[in-house]
This record gives sequence, C-alpha cells and structure tokens, in this order.
Amino acid sequence: MANPPFSLDKWGADQAEHDQYNRFWRGIPPKSKGNWAFISHMLEVAYEGRGKVGVVVPHGVLFRGASEGKIRQKTIDDNLLEAVIGLPSNLFYGTGIPAVIVIFNKGKNTNNVLFIDASRQYESGKNQNKLRPEDIEHIVDTYRDFVDGRLGAGVAEDKYAYVATPNEIEENDYNLNIPRYVGTFEEEEEIDIQAVQQEIDSLEKELEEVQAKMKMYLKELGY
Repeated sequence: MANPPFSLDKWGADQAEHDQYNRFWRGIPPKSKGNWAFISHMLEVAYEGRGKVGVVVPHGVLFRGASEGKIRQKTIDDNLLEAVIGLPSNLFYGTGIPAVIVIFNKGKNTNNVLFIDASRQYESGKNQNKLRPEDIEHIVDTYRDFVDGRLGAGVAEDKYAYVATPNEIEENDYNLNIPRYVGTFEEEEEIDIQAVQQEIDSLEKELEEVQAKMKMYLKELGY
C-alpha cells in the first residue's frame, strides 16, 4: 500500500532507462509525472501469482496518453488491474483534488475490472472531508463481492459500481475514467407542461387584477 507524491516532477526518468532491475520494461513514464514509476516499481516487487498493490493516485493516471497510456494498456492487457475506486475531493492534507485508489493483483481469478464511484459518499468538514465507517464499509463490501465472484461482468450498482470486461475497456481505448463505466447522470424531473401553463395563466390573471387596482388608485389620486 502506498500514497506516493502526486505527479512528482524530476523523479529520475533519465536513470530509469538503464534501471538494473528492469522495473520499467512496460515503458518509462514522463519526466514530469512519476505516478506510473511508483506503480511500476510496486508491481515488479510484488509476489508473482499472489502479490497485491494498492496505490492512491490522481485521476490523470486513469486517462493520460503518450507513455502513460502505453504503460496503462500493457498493465491492463497483462490482467493486473483489479479495481478503480474514486474517492471524494478534499480528503487529504495538502491537496483538495479528488484521488483514486487503484488496486492491482498478480493473482486475479477473473479478467474483469471493478469500478467504484465513492466520490459522493462522505462527511463534509470545514477544512477537510472524511469517509464515514459506513462509506468505507460500502466500498469494502462491494470490492469483496467482486473478488468472491458475486459481482460478474456487466453487473452494476446504480450510480456507484460497475464490473467492466476487457473488451469494454479496450473499446474505451484503455481509458479508465470512472464516468465511462459508472453512470452518475441524474435524470431531471419530468416537467408537467399542462400544470406549468395553468400556473402561467393564473399569474397573468393575478397581474391583470393588480394592474386594474393600480389604475383605480392612481385615478383616485388624480393621475
């Protein structure tokens, strides 16, 4: 488990090309953003067949292209990505931006990937938001249901979670942006046109009555 610096600049890209441990064989992240460097290191040192990696990252890790996109694609094609969990904003000291927990597993029992949007379930604080016990429990229970096979491909919890197949992720060009998989669209309440028109007619009638009274008062005052 790790919470490395977000988008670390000058993380050592020049030395990574000749890394003696070959940790960056999937690709070398950009010099100005070291997120995938930390992830690559963690994946290479995790136990084969059973090692797990949980890392807190900014959302850009999920969708940026170029070298990061290539590393992300290879990691997904290797079936290492297990879950993407979106968190509320303003959870961490030093940054107000929302973060993501990305979980990798070298011993997955499925090719699918779980997406959770937990960004709207939290307790609001004056200086900092926080996850309540029930919020954490919701995340953990959903993840365990997926790992234990109770959530299969295409299964979703409305506006909260979705299990995506490799084909779905490929169709999205390996973009892991959570809204692509978890629909958070709030349908607007249907407008009753007839009721609205009746209200308009009623207001217009009231306006006519007020204007008639105004004219009467002005006439009495000699205007």
